[in-house]
Amino acid sequence: MKNIDLLGFIAAALTTIAFIPQLVKTWQTKSAGDVSFGMLFTFCSGVFLWLLYGIFIQSWPVIAANFLTLIFNLLILSLKIRYD
Repeated sequence: MKNIDLLGFIAAALTTIAFIPQLVKTWQTKSAGDVSFGMLFTFCSGVFLWLLYGIFIQSWPVIAANFLTLIFNLLILSLKIRYD
C-alpha cells in the first residue's frame, strides 16, 4: 500500500464515522425532524457519484469511504422517511 493510500484511508475513516452519531441518535430517538430530506437526498446522490468515480479510477480509499458513507446516509434517509 502506498503512503498516499494510507492517508486516503484515514481521511475516509474519519469522514465516514462522522455520520454514526447522527444514525444512532435518529435510531434511538425515533426522530429525524432536524435532518433535512433535501440535504440527505442530495448528499446521497453526490456520495453515489463519488462511489462511481472511485470505481472508475480504482481508488480503494474513495470506494470504501463512499460505499460506507452511502450506506449510513441511506439508513438515516430511510429512518427519516419512516419516522416522519
